[in-house]
Amino acid sequence: LSRAGMSKPRGRPARGRGITREQVLDAALRLLEEGGAGFSMRALAARLEVTPMSLYHHVGDHAGLLRAIADRVYAGVLKPGEVFDDALAGIRDILLRYHGLVADYPQLTLAIFAEPAAFAGTTRAITDRLLSLLERLTADPLLWLETLVDHAHGNALAFQAARGDRAQAGTMRERYRQALDRLLESLPESTPRAASPR
Repeated sequence: LSRAGMSKPRGRPARGRGITREQVLDAALRLLEEGGAGFSMRALAARLEVTPMSLYHHVGDHAGLLRAIADRVYAGVLKPGEVFDDALAGIRDILLRYHGLVADYPQLTLAIFAEPAAFAGTTRAITDRLLSLLERLTADPLLWLETLVDHAHGNALAFQAARGDRAQAGTMRERYRQALDRLLESLPESTPRAASPR
């Protein structure tokens, strides 16, 4: 056989099978949570029995794949049309939803940390929403954003040690709620940012 005859055609599925974007994302999320550090476009292509170029057609590059997974996983954190008259309650609700998903899919968060270009889409929208709510409560919204998000990440990523132990996981979730409430109690003590002139 010639060299060309031995290789898979570029950008086409192996064995005559087509794949959908949903199949790509399903397999990618499973592979990511199974392997963490072993996650790559090449490994995903092998799992799906397609060429790597087939994946680029559906999700673009590696960062695009992570953004697509994050958009799917974090889709329920922000509710369409949700309005918070109470900014503090809104911050709490958003962080509790986000924390639960980071705890369920820790490798996704770690992968986004390692790929800054993946921080976009829903992930960025969550951050922007939290920031807008914090701006209603404190003169230091960015500092509080970093504090609250880092706290959510640190606590949720620790859940890996509790996987398989429902009682321990339940205790950790409750401890997070308690700690979050303590943090949020001090937010209204900050001086609100002055309204900017229009």
